[in-house]
Amino acid sequence: MLDISIKILDFTRKYDQFTTADLVQEFSISRQYVNRLIQPYLLNKTFLKIGSTRKAFYIHKDKIERNVHTALLKYVHTYNATSLEEHDVLLKIEKEFPVISLLSENIKSIFDFAFSEMLNNAIEHSHTKMIHIKIIKDHQNISFTISDAGIGVFRNIMNKKNLKSDLEAIQELLKGKATTMPRSHSGEGIFFTSRVVDFFILDSFGKKLIVDGSLPDTFIENGEKGKRGTEVSCRISLMTKRHLSDIFRKYTNLTDESDYGFDKTEIQVKLYSLGGVYISRSQARRILSGLEKFSIVTFDFDNVPVVGQAFADEIFRVFQVKHSKIRLETKNMNENVEFMIKRALNEARRSI
Repeated sequence: MLDISIKILDFTRKYDQFTTADLVQEFSISRQYVNRLIQPYLLNKTFLKIGSTRKAFYIHKDKIERNVHTALLKYVHTYNATSLEEHDVLLKIEKEFPVISLLSENIKSIFDFAFSEMLNNAIEHSHTKMIHIKIIKDHQNISFTISDAGIGVFRNIMNKKNLKSDLEAIQELLKGKATTMPRSHSGEGIFFTSRVVDFFILDSFGKKLIVDGSLPDTFIENGEKGKRGTEVSCRISLMTKRHLSDIFRKYTNLTDESDYGFDKTEIQVKLYSLGGVYISRSQARRILSGLEKFSIVTFDFDNVPVVGQAFADEIFRVFQVKHSKIRLETKNMNENVEFMIKRALNEARRSI
C-alpha cells in the first residue's frame, strides 16, 4: 500500500489536475481503493479536491502556485436566496473550492469579510430570488463576483432615504454608515469592503461605483442601462501585506475619549461636483448630510480646482460651530482652495 501511495504522489506531480478515474486507469486498482489511498493526502491538503460529485477533480497543492494554467481556478454557483445564510455558503465554498484554505491568513481574513458582507447585502436588501456567485483564483489574485436581479443597491438607498438620484445614493455609501435597515445593520459593509480589497466595483441599473485601491482613487461611471439588480466585484492581490485590522484601525478614532467604534470617515470632495464647480451651500449640505455621526472627518480636495465662499463657509464655519466636538481635517488642497477654507475657519473662530 505504501509503495502505491508513493507512486500516486509521483503521478499527481506530473499533471495539472487528475481524477479518481485517472488513478484507476493508471494503477489498475478499484475506485474504492483509490479513494482510500488518497484520503490521507486530502486530510493534510497535499491534494485539493475541486468541485463535487462526478465533476470533481484533484490538484496537487504545489501545482496551484507554480503552474500558471492550473492556478486559474473557478467556482460558479447559483443559490436560492430564500433562507440563505452567508456563513453556510462560505463553508460550502471552502469545501468545494479548498484553494481558499491555502490563502495566507491576512488575505483569507480579507476574503472572508468582504465576501460575507457583500453576500449578506444581497440576501437581506436586494429582494431577489436567486444569487449568482463566481470566484476566480489565478496566480496573482483571488476575485469574486456576487450578482442578483433585485431592486438595485443605489435605488434602494435612494428610495429609503428620499434622495433625488443614484448619484446621491452613491455619495451616501462612500461616507459609511448608510443603511436601509438601521435596526439590523450599521451600514459599514460596503464602505469597509471597498477599502479593504484591491479593486471594487458596484454596478447597478446603469451606474458603477469603482474604488481602485492601487491608486488609490474612486470613480463613478455609467454602466449598462438595461442591467437589472446589483453586481459587486472584488479583487484581492495574493501579494498584499495588508490586513483587515489595518483598515478598521484607519477609520477608528483611537483617542482616550473614543469607544473604538467606526467614527472616522474621509470625503472625496471631487465626487460632489456640479459641472466641476464647488460653490453653493446646497452642495456643501449634500456633503455634510450624515457626517454628524462621526468624530473625525477628513475632506480630500484632490482634483478640486476651486471652492466658493458659501461652500467653504457652510462646512468650515456653520457646520463646525454647530458640531464643535467634530474634528474637521483637510488634505490635497491647492492654494486657491486653502485660501477659501482658511477664511472660513477664521470666521468660525470669531463665532465661537
